[in-house]
Amino acid sequence: MINHLGIIADGNRRWAKENGLPKIEGHRHGLKTIETLVAAAAKAEIPYITFYVFSTENWGREKAEVSYIMKMAETKIIKMAEKMAKNNIRLLILGTRGKVNPTLTSLGEKAEAITVDCTGTTVCFCFNYGGEQEIADAANIALEAEGKITPETIRKHLYHPEVPDLDMVVRTSGEERISGFMLWRSAYAEFMFIKKYFPEMTAEDIKIILKEYEKRNRRFGK
Repeated sequence: MINHLGIIADGNRRWAKENGLPKIEGHRHGLKTIETLVAAAAKAEIPYITFYVFSTENWGREKAEVSYIMKMAETKIIKMAEKMAKNNIRLLILGTRGKVNPTLTSLGEKAEAITVDCTGTTVCFCFNYGGEQEIADAANIALEAEGKITPETIRKHLYHPEVPDLDMVVRTSGEERISGFMLWRSAYAEFMFIKKYFPEMTAEDIKIILKEYEKRNRRFGK
């Protein structure tokens, strides 16, 4: 059974283009897909599922697109958290605060607080996230707090260190790279690359991923 499933949510803009829609519609449909997959993961009793939704490099996109994503996050995050809380689903946000509007940062903290007592599936959003940045941040804290950098001290200071290592990483849209996604936690993860764009994913895809994972033989270097 997968303990922690990671999904690199790729292809929103290409999906929109191929369907004759503005880019922002791709992101809007992508959010609907997240809600569908969260429900499916909870039903399948997957303990952790993480979505890579906005990287530190994504600030380089068109200003209007980035502004839409930020505004969508501001208007949806609390409603999403309240819905998750009703279904005993916990929400966590992993990433750096740099460049993020303080209002959105505050809303993210409030969303986490709303679901803090939930004991079902934990849903993580990698938002304004970079894998190298996470490790650098953890190393700096470890050096200051403990006076040394080791694998153990870095792990203790990752974003939300209670989140376990990834078992399976899935990337949509046919691209076969991880783009800095959870570099520390993906060290021994299995990988699966699928051609469909992220807005095309359905609850059935969670079942397909689980079946594929069952076929894998994880040896962890042994």
